[in-house]
Amino acid sequence: MIVLKEKDFKVPLKIWTNLEDIEEEARKQLYNIARLPWVFHHVSVMPDVHFGKGATVGSVIATKNAISPAAVGVDIGCGMAAVKTNLKAKDLPDSLREIRLALEEAIPVGFNEHKKAVYYKYLPKELLQEASELFRNFYRLTEKVHSLKSKAEKQLGTLGGGNHFIELCLDTEENVWLMLHSGSRNIGNELAKYHIERAKKLAHNKDLPDPDLAVYLDGTKEMEEYKHDLYWAQKYAFLNRNVMLEIYKYVLQQFFPQLKEEEKVICHHNYVAEEYHFGEKVYVTRKGAIRAGKGEMGIIPGSMGTKSYIVRGLGNPESYESASHGAGRRMSRNKAKKTFTEKDLIEQTRGVECRKDKGVLDEIPAAYKDIDLVMEQQKDLVEIVYVLKQILCVKG
Repeated sequence: MIVLKEKDFKVPLKIWTNLEDIEEEARKQLYNIARLPWVFHHVSVMPDVHFGKGATVGSVIATKNAISPAAVGVDIGCGMAAVKTNLKAKDLPDSLREIRLALEEAIPVGFNEHKKAVYYKYLPKELLQEASELFRNFYRLTEKVHSLKSKAEKQLGTLGGGNHFIELCLDTEENVWLMLHSGSRNIGNELAKYHIERAKKLAHNKDLPDPDLAVYLDGTKEMEEYKHDLYWAQKYAFLNRNVMLEIYKYVLQQFFPQLKEEEKVICHHNYVAEEYHFGEKVYVTRKGAIRAGKGEMGIIPGSMGTKSYIVRGLGNPESYESASHGAGRRMSRNKAKKTFTEKDLIEQTRGVECRKDKGVLDEIPAAYKDIDLVMEQQKDLVEIVYVLKQILCVKG
């Protein structure tokens, strides 16, 4: 860990990677975060750190009496889910293409949605109750999104695009795992955009080093409304992953009727939590970071051609009990498209049943940092429980 403190910082940066591996744009963002009047104690910077819209991806920001909507980002509640099954590698067919096509047909990707709300068909009773309550409270959200209720219902149980994915993986003991990465879909995006712009117009934000870091303050109507919408979207994202997992299991049971769930891990990595650190209650914004409290399970994926990790948190207080959310990009999407070809993609995803066309070229493994190096840099934050390698990948 490197500690960086400049004269005009309110708090230092504590960094779990080499300074030279953080691109200049991301450094500027981090410096501006460290200058915020409301930032608390220090800012933790994860080894997968890179430039992000609003605030740096791979940052853990604790604040007193304030939250920055842009630091949370537009994909509120984005995160991971993984399920260890009773299947073994030997149970799988030589070709996984039919399974991939069945998944792509059952779970809408990109901007697509279900033709009607499907969550009630798949969820166990306790999650169905949560979903029903979530939508009963829909009209308590900001009025700006009230027209999106039907869309939000149809998008529950859908993947989205970008770096979101569904994977079938094997661990080192040849156990079959289901894994997916998704967020709060269009409704989370619309709520975030509304609150980001609303915060920028508030008087107390006019002299900030970066207008994107505008905050809401405790004790105000705006903060209460944001927290309500934020926590609703985080619940929606969590349910979205659960619905997809149930659809995923249903699809696989058509091929493997004996399929059973043995172990499940599910976690956010773009979210806000109210926690106690260094003796005080603070808002912790994990932007591209998972919670890694002592004994807590988490998921740290690589890219669509590399390893992923199921981890157990070590509860390191210096990281606000956090760890990285993945490998982290080392190259922007546009640069990846200009740098690599479909031939490169085919080579780098050899052995993985997935799309290998221009539409997913921005997700090529070489556009991401070395996941093994990322894991080495945070060995004081998490311990590795399972190492997974994907054999099938669905991208939005």
